[in-house]
Amino acid sequence: MTRGRRVAGVGLHISSLPSAHGIGDIGDAARDVIPELASMGFAVWQVLPCGPTAYGDSPYQPLSAFAGNEMLVGMSPLVRGGLLEQAELDELEDLPVAHVEYGELIPRKRRLLDRAAGRFHDVADRRTRADYQAFLARSAAWLDDYALFRILKTMHDERPWVEWASCYARRDAAALAQLRDDHADALESVRITQYFFDRQWRVMRQRAARAGIALMGDLPIYIALDSADAWARPDLLRLDAEGRPTHVAGVPPDYFSADGQLWGNPLYDWARHAEDGFAWWIERMRHTMAMCDLVRIDHFRGFEAYWSVPGGDDTARNGQWEPGPGQALFDAINGALGEVPIVAEDLGVITPEVDALRQYFGMPGMKVLQFELANPGFDPATLAEDCACYTGTHDNDTTRGWFDGTGADTRSDAEREATRENALRLTEGQPEKICDDVFRLALHSGCRLAVAPMQDLLGLGSDARMNVPGRTGGNWRWRLSPGALTGDRRLAVRAMIRTAGRELPDSLH
Repeated sequence: MTRGRRVAGVGLHISSLPSAHGIGDIGDAARDVIPELASMGFAVWQVLPCGPTAYGDSPYQPLSAFAGNEMLVGMSPLVRGGLLEQAELDELEDLPVAHVEYGELIPRKRRLLDRAAGRFHDVADRRTRADYQAFLARSAAWLDDYALFRILKTMHDERPWVEWASCYARRDAAALAQLRDDHADALESVRITQYFFDRQWRVMRQRAARAGIALMGDLPIYIALDSADAWARPDLLRLDAEGRPTHVAGVPPDYFSADGQLWGNPLYDWARHAEDGFAWWIERMRHTMAMCDLVRIDHFRGFEAYWSVPGGDDTARNGQWEPGPGQALFDAINGALGEVPIVAEDLGVITPEVDALRQYFGMPGMKVLQFELANPGFDPATLAEDCACYTGTHDNDTTRGWFDGTGADTRSDAEREATRENALRLTEGQPEKICDDVFRLALHSGCRLAVAPMQDLLGLGSDARMNVPGRTGGNWRWRLSPGALTGDRRLAVRAMIRTAGRELPDSLH
């Protein structure tokens, strides 16, 4: 844990790790990178949400708030476990190394995972079978619904559940019972694949802990309409009788967008959640904290008040602010689980009421230097201790791309130049060193946690950006090149962290 300590963190999603199998994974790829991150001096490793993705590949629109993304399962551990032959991995060998090509990867890897799952019961020893049964028991609240959901998605050509045959969309008990009989093997394959994810994640977390690294997860506030959660528990959302949202999430119009942002996620029926003491949220947080040591919650301001847009609207213009659950939700979570270590993503238009809610529970907020440096009077020394300071996030350009102005950018030329001048004024004034210098600003700030995306630590440009909000394709693809973390570079980053007086991971003491 990081409470009370001044430490440094790195943002690096699992999919971005080097591997020979088309995508980073929680198996050997994570095993290999953990000692490298520790040697650089990082005590926190932040990843994006790790749920199963759908069209668009966004980790913020997962098919489940509880399931793991099977594309992140490591294949080499399955070979060592006797579930696959090494030669079978040849199906993945010609996939790109520099980025994830999801359209090519997903069908190939899914075939291999199904093959491994089909061999599981013949190969697993007594200890593994017992571990699998324990996984089924602790996952009972969500796993059956998720397996049914995935099989039904396949049966309906991946269409959203609101477009399925009525007996399935409405969860007719007889229809689902027949489905369980007719597709028993396919359902078991989904369950076993989720076990692969669970088992490998536990090993990864243990390795990180031994290296002195805390895993920081990421929790989207909203769930997707096309998700197992919405299908299984429509009563928790503001949906009509056909399963269509009566109101959806977004943010209001502002200087950058006259129409606001229409996210389209169904909104929660917070009154319904309150009736059972926020039981679903407690289980969601329990599951999250079984995977991570601390968690960033996306769009924290939505817990105090959220922008509610009528379900049929094409823009967010006609929305209105409605009160969120506020203190009652976090009282319930902390009462059930103890004090949960949360970093509140509080970017954007933040009111005193949002700050008060965050501060009441002692949650650090976020400061992003790319935004802060747009203020001519900005002084990093004034950043509060109860904040996490980021050079940038997955939604920002890289520091190099931001400074050079080479990528997607909403700033005017004058704004861009003023920001460049401010950044140079606060650093050593050398454009070629801007990535390290901005990282130093974060490290020397008063914030207990200073985080940089891996792309910034390597000085990469806009082509290494993880996500361009609003862009419909080409996101979430960047990967760390094998060998990019040279010994010299790791030592240089560690020296910056040490010089800033931040604690190194326990494995370096």
